[in-house]
Amino acid sequence: MLFESERSGDGLTLRLRGGWCIDNLREIENSLAQLNEQGRQIKLDFSGIQTLDLSGAWLLRNWLERTSQAGGRIEVVGERPSHFAFLDELLQRQSAQPGASPPSATSLRDAVVWIGRGTIQQAKQTRDAIGFFGRIAATMLRAMRSAHHLRLPSIARHVYETGIQAIPIVSLIAFLISVIVAYLGAQQLQTFGAEIFTVDLVAISVLREMGVLLTSIIVAGRSGSAFAAEIGVMRLNDEIDALQSMGVDFYEVLVVPRLIGLVIALPLLTIIADAMGLAGGALLSSMLLDIQLTQFIPRVQDALAPTTFWAGLIKAPVFAMLIALVGTYRGMQVRDSSRELGRLTTLAVVQSIFLVIFADAIFAVVFVELDF
Repeated sequence: MLFESERSGDGLTLRLRGGWCIDNLREIENSLAQLNEQGRQIKLDFSGIQTLDLSGAWLLRNWLERTSQAGGRIEVVGERPSHFAFLDELLQRQSAQPGASPPSATSLRDAVVWIGRGTIQQAKQTRDAIGFFGRIAATMLRAMRSAHHLRLPSIARHVYETGIQAIPIVSLIAFLISVIVAYLGAQQLQTFGAEIFTVDLVAISVLREMGVLLTSIIVAGRSGSAFAAEIGVMRLNDEIDALQSMGVDFYEVLVVPRLIGLVIALPLLTIIADAMGLAGGALLSSMLLDIQLTQFIPRVQDALAPTTFWAGLIKAPVFAMLIALVGTYRGMQVRDSSRELGRLTTLAVVQSIFLVIFADAIFAVVFVELDF
């Protein structure tokens, strides 16, 4: 029984009972459909309702609106449920939305909101990044004054993981890229009878640019993603909070050893990549151009300037710092879910590669200006 009705002359009093909720939806619809009170004075008493949700309130409100349009006069006895106020406000917003403001004004407002929200987010991210880098700088200065804070075993482990274990893939990529560069260069230079300059092309491109750049990209995809994923999982498992509760500086334990280890490992990987690149160029020159190793080595020595090798090697520590900082920073930002872990790990790799290429472009401009 959903209501009790009491008729008196031209009036009708409805005392609502029971549960006006989604579980009784069919019964509510049938009961309201049986009421046809056109032109009557209807009094509604909500005091007996046990449960009322938006479904029941929506059906009752629609019935009251149809009754009012048919000439019925509605009077509420006691307090009116708050559901009706919410539904009235919702319908008013929907009816006012199309003509509330011109499309141009709405578009302008949305654009301003989008710009403002993006500006605030970028300002927060910039502030957090500056704080992160400052904290690392302070931790490294403290670590340099004490071997205990430097955590040499952890640094050695990261040199092994990011450096020694990456030697096979770095060597293979450097060898293949130098073979490709030598093959394309020889194919073009043979047109002018200048095959010997293939050696110059391979030596300079590998030592100045290709060796360090390809190595950094490989390390960014391999070690940068690992840094972000490892620290991110520790965030999700509350391991970093546990370190803080024990009074351990997690920057000293997690960030600084990875940073120092990669700064040591990347220059060494660059040297190996340079050697493998020259070996690939020498192999292809011997097979395709009949330039033997006894001719290749003197030609390389003649083609290289005193700064050619150092121009590539100087970049390696800078690229290593960028990769390690971005990877650890994005790992520290992981919160709440594994989906966020995947997103920030991907973002760490993309940003690391972008910053490496951007820094390489800056180095190229600076070296040209300095005639280095």
